[in-house]
Amino acid sequence: MKITRIETFKFWVDWCNWLLVRISTDEGITGWGEASLHGAIESVETAIGEFAPHLVGEDPAGPEQHWHRLYNAWRWRGGAVFMSALAALDVALWDIEGKRLGVPVYRLLGGAHRDRLRVYASHWIGGSHTPDQAFALAQEAIRRGFTGFKCGPLTFEGLQADEVGEISRVRDVVAAAREGAGPTAEIFIECSELLSPRLAIRLDDALAPSRPGWFEEPIPFENARAMVQLQRELRTPIATGERLLSRYEFRELIENGGCRIIQPDLMHAGGLTEVRRIAALADTWYIPVAPHNPGGPICTMAAMHLAASIPNFFILEQMEPQRATRDAVSRPAVQFEAGHFVLPTTPGLGIEPDLDALAKLPFRPQPRSDRRGALWK
Repeated sequence: MKITRIETFKFWVDWCNWLLVRISTDEGITGWGEASLHGAIESVETAIGEFAPHLVGEDPAGPEQHWHRLYNAWRWRGGAVFMSALAALDVALWDIEGKRLGVPVYRLLGGAHRDRLRVYASHWIGGSHTPDQAFALAQEAIRRGFTGFKCGPLTFEGLQADEVGEISRVRDVVAAAREGAGPTAEIFIECSELLSPRLAIRLDDALAPSRPGWFEEPIPFENARAMVQLQRELRTPIATGERLLSRYEFRELIENGGCRIIQPDLMHAGGLTEVRRIAALADTWYIPVAPHNPGGPICTMAAMHLAASIPNFFILEQMEPQRATRDAVSRPAVQFEAGHFVLPTTPGLGIEPDLDALAKLPFRPQPRSDRRGALWK
């Protein structure tokens, strides 16, 4: 079997573009990957084109050896663009390998520790919601079968104008969400790197009665030592890692206790080959993995295969506002039951995108972000 062609497809969905990658072979087997890097998606598409000559004409067997060959293809390796491109190609090669051998990808990764994967509703309660709305949305998440959800109640504008008032408002919103969700549901707090360590400690004190499951990226991710120091001062677990791209970037954070949950993103951290290594490193330190999963159907299914095959899986992100769109363009749709994804048993990833349905969602340039960074005071 030889690789004959590598194609990319871009589609606008809700607030970002999905970038899907198809690898074709001379025996008619195809594999799918995804590299939906928000913002720089056309740069990723160019990088995939740069990698393509290193794969076309090769036997697709052995995704790991292809990963190492591509990772070392140039002196300047790494970075979000090239690691996202590599991730998509890696996942597509695993998909081909599973299809060729007639087994699901998780079998190739060592087998499934579980066949049902707990998921949480992400992007669920935002900064514009009132306590009454938060109460109702929390109840709705539980009604849909979720045992947890993530909200991003902080706003840059609120913190900039009146940080004490903004934290008080967030306290009331999250307290209402806790009341609506009940005592056992998980409430995860998306902080979006908006806080300084000082404000993160103040938020921790304010939200303690609502028992948040984690603070996601309370401060910018680049300074692992600052994250380590902050985790020592917070009672709430820190979850982070969606922007870290390799086991080398995770090492300092994990070894020094900078978080209690890691969130590697399969689309950006080198695909299945690299993220399973990151998960193994975290397992050495007894840290659970909650994969970051903001993309489309291929990203979701690849994350499911990873989650099934590692012992330290915790919970998987589900972009609930986009679920209907994702399922409508997937063949078959991801099976969701009582707050869990059901693992497929078909060869490869077990999913194919419907390109005809996706054609109704044409690519558009990413709008300019109004993100202005964290509050450093």
